[in-house]
Amino acid sequence: MSSIKLSPNASGTGAFTIAAPNSNTDRTLTLPDATGTFLTTATAGVPINGPAFSAYASSTTSLTNNTYIKVRFQTEEFDTNSAYDNVTNFRFQPTVAGYYQLTACINILTTGFAIVSFYKNGSEFKRGTQLHVATSVNVQPNSTALIYLNGSTDYVEVYAYQNSGGSVNVGANAPETYFQGAMVRAA
Repeated sequence: MSSIKLSPNASGTGAFTIAAPNSNTDRTLTLPDATGTFLTTATAGVPINGPAFSAYASSTTSLTNNTYIKVRFQTEEFDTNSAYDNVTNFRFQPTVAGYYQLTACINILTTGFAIVSFYKNGSEFKRGTQLHVATSVNVQPNSTALIYLNGSTDYVEVYAYQNSGGSVNVGANAPETYFQGAMVRAA
C-alpha cells in the first residue's frame, strides 16, 4: 500500500493548512503518478477567471469606400472585468497581462472586397478574411487572432474595409455583427 509523506522545509517557519470544505459527501482527491507542481489560482500563467467579454452592434456603422473604419459594438452581452468600452472608444483594454483569443464578425451588403482587421494600439495588427463578391449580397467577413496585451496600455479595436464603390452600413444585430474575447493564458 502506498503512503502519503509530508516533507517540511528545514529552514521555513510557515505553517501550511489543508482545509476541507463544509460538505456531507465523501470526496477523493487522486494524485497523478508523476512529479510536478500543483496548479492553483495563484499559479503564474493560469488564467483562472481571466477577463472575457462579448459585445455586438446595436446600431449601424457606415463604411466609406476604400477606407478602414472602426466598427462600434455598443451592446455588451457580458464583460467580466469591465475591460470593454462600449460607450466611448469601442475597444478592449484588459487590466490583466496575457494572451487573448479575439474574434470579430460583421454583416454588410456589398460587392467587391470586404475585410475585418484587429488594430492594436491604433495600428493594423492582424487581418482576417478578405471576401470578394461580384454581385451585391450580404457577406460576413470575420477575423480571429491570439494577441498578447500588456494589461495596462495595450488595447484592441475592430476596423472594417470595403470597396464597393460607395458607402455601406455594417448590420446591427447580435448573431452577425459581434466582437468577443477571452484570456487563454496569463503573461
